[in-house]
Amino acid sequence: MAIDPTGTDLKAFLAEDAPGPVVMLNLLRFKEGGRASYDEYGRHTAKTFLPRYGGEVLYAGDGRSPLVAEAGQAWDVVLLVRYPSREAFGRMIADPEYQAITHLRTEALAEAVLQPTTPWW
Repeated sequence: MAIDPTGTDLKAFLAEDAPGPVVMLNLLRFKEGGRASYDEYGRHTAKTFLPRYGGEVLYAGDGRSPLVAEAGQAWDVVLLVRYPSREAFGRMIADPEYQAITHLRTEALAEAVLQPTTPWW
């Protein structure tokens, strides 16, 4: 199952010609007992790294029983995180201090979707 972006996917994301802000949809499924580790990662990220790179959490919520979904498509958590640009996101994840805590996220998750979005209007 996918958890972390690959180098190839990250390069393609950063190279896309999509100026302006990007809102990252995060769909997260935890390993058994992984919520505490992710919460620690989330606190550090929200307190330190998002402000440092101009990002902000627009929404964070627990998933509930899906209304429309195939079997296995339910998610534990949904996050929307806005970054001022793809470049800002890239700088954040390249930050050595950020990289030092990413193991908390990786250890917590069984599966994840990181879907970049750009505004229609």
